[in-house]
Amino acid sequence: MSVDAALREAVPRAWALWKMSRPSQLLLIVAVYALGVAIAVASGTSLDARAVLAGVAALVPTAAAVHYANEYADYETDADADRTPFSGGSGALHVTGLPRRLAREAMAVTLVVGALAGVGLLLAGLLSTAAAVLLASIAVLGLQYSLPPLSLAWHGVGELDNALLGGLLLPCYGAAVLGGLTVDVALAVVPFTLFVFVNLLETQWPDRMPDADVGKYTLPTRWSKRRLRTTYWLVTTTGVVSLYVLTADTAPLPGVDPIPRLVTAATLPALPLFVWGGVRYTRREEPFPAVVGMVLVAVAQLLAWGYLAVFA
Repeated sequence: MSVDAALREAVPRAWALWKMSRPSQLLLIVAVYALGVAIAVASGTSLDARAVLAGVAALVPTAAAVHYANEYADYETDADADRTPFSGGSGALHVTGLPRRLAREAMAVTLVVGALAGVGLLLAGLLSTAAAVLLASIAVLGLQYSLPPLSLAWHGVGELDNALLGGLLLPCYGAAVLGGLTVDVALAVVPFTLFVFVNLLETQWPDRMPDADVGKYTLPTRWSKRRLRTTYWLVTTTGVVSLYVLTADTAPLPGVDPIPRLVTAATLPALPLFVWGGVRYTRREEPFPAVVGMVLVAVAQLLAWGYLAVFA
């Protein structure tokens, strides 16, 4: 028996809570947050380690609350989904037989912890007002992705909501904790935001039938294969073009060049993955190339901006 299976048998409730928090996604969220921090520092903002840690302390429980909300809202669709490492939910409640309300209760607890941390750190002067507003926006839009009254993912705008959250607001929050949020910082993550959207198109595809069965009308449940593939290629191309347009020394728009050439060069190895993803999109059930491409863009840009923050 594997360690994971042994823990599931020994402490099913704790195991389910851990799995539903989506630890790998939490790690990626912290990495994208760090991307925003690195961009701010590389752009001239002073690094304040206490502020960075404060930002993480408020962010992680808030992000976990969003994941628990998704697990609660998607309980029915996840029961019928073919789970992959990148789609279909954690499956923790169905594997253990624990009640659906466990996800709702975990959401409430972690949301309160995140809110108290945010307010406390704001009052202590460790979290800026801009960062607190962005954190609150992330919480509201993250919960409304799955929960009423908006239930954005159920009405065809979940992909856009999630891309803006993970690609734009999250790194902007990282910059804001240092007081370094500027228009240039926001522009610098526009290509990444577009690549996040493409990744979401791919991950939503395998769940389209169980989603449709319960009335969760994501883009793959609403649109034809042809329209989905066209959108995939259009957004991918826009991401590449925006990367070129925003790159320093090559940008065709005067005064608009927030992305250093090193960051652009670090991003390029991920582009073949999006091409591969486009070729197989809607033709294969398992999401893979665009997901890996998005993660590679996040990590490569983090390393490039981190290098510039330390050595430039």
